[in-house]
Amino acid sequence: MAERSTAGLPLAFSVPTGTTPQGGVSASVHVPATSANLGPGFDALGLALAYGDELVASVAAGSPAGDRVDISGEGEGCLPTDGSHLAVRTIRDAWDAWGVDHAGVALSLHATNRTPHGRGQGSSAAVIVAALTAAAALLPEGLRPDRDDVFELAARIEGHPDNVAPAVYGGLTISWGGEDGGSAPAPRGEAAEGRAFRTAVLRPHEELVALVAIPDVKLATALARGLLPAQLPHAAAAANSGRSALLIHALTAAPELLGVATEDRLHESFRAPAMPASAALIGGLRAQGFAATVSGAGPTVLVLARAGEEAELAKAELLRLSQAEGGTRIGAEGEAVSWRVLEPGLDTAGATVIVHRTVG
Repeated sequence: MAERSTAGLPLAFSVPTGTTPQGGVSASVHVPATSANLGPGFDALGLALAYGDELVASVAAGSPAGDRVDISGEGEGCLPTDGSHLAVRTIRDAWDAWGVDHAGVALSLHATNRTPHGRGQGSSAAVIVAALTAAAALLPEGLRPDRDDVFELAARIEGHPDNVAPAVYGGLTISWGGEDGGSAPAPRGEAAEGRAFRTAVLRPHEELVALVAIPDVKLATALARGLLPAQLPHAAAAANSGRSALLIHALTAAPELLGVATEDRLHESFRAPAMPASAALIGGLRAQGFAATVSGAGPTVLVLARAGEEAELAKAELLRLSQAEGGTRIGAEGEAVSWRVLEPGLDTAGATVIVHRTVG
């Protein structure tokens, strides 16, 4: 699916002329890692996980040439630490989009990255949402965009809303966009202008457990999307539509249906050649009746289970298969693949921010 262009659709939020970022404060932001698609919910469903990234941002008198980023965790030593960093570019692009005068300030950022990069857990969405949340918090009180405004711009920058929605709102999200770059259809009685993307936020079932198996190999989202066909048979689309509807019921009310509800017809089989170790691991788990699927564009494997015996059995099988010799250990280039298995928990808060007054 091609990314949606929203260049011709004005944003709903802007600040008064002359608004500048405020000095003397710092914004501490936390944004959860996310898993998108969840099987058949391609480009629409997302789930927030209870670990993620932190960003601390402040400004001082100066210029963009003085922008600096300190990085720890994922990307340390290889990501840029100047104005070319995605977080810096996103903050300044947001200020431009909102009409903020920011030419006279230099940004100081500290990023603590826990979301694995290039593994289908929404790392780029996390950076974008964290940066936009910080950009909003550094504006004067009363002139800050709200959470819906952050979601809108984040989805436009990312190009699709499936990861940014749970990163912003937490929980389980169902997102949609407008056709041909237009406004997303709005609920009755609500204005549609200025919103290219919208989302509905649901609370996952209290017994839902998420397990992730993270490989030590990466897969670029652009490469994964490039493997998808332009067209599908009507029967496949119809089957996928039914599974997507069932999946919402399974995630919120009937987790015993997760196995059948996570069956996909739109993307996983087409992407499997690019991540054979993940495909083999998913196949082994599904053969045992577990709801295993690709997390986002992959190659991380997501397993959804009901708390208690089912989750413990799923975890044991996930550990066994991921450590076994054979297909689950062979990557796209024939390399050995190692796995890290986590039970992260689910996040229902989404992006959070605390604004501190600085002293001295």
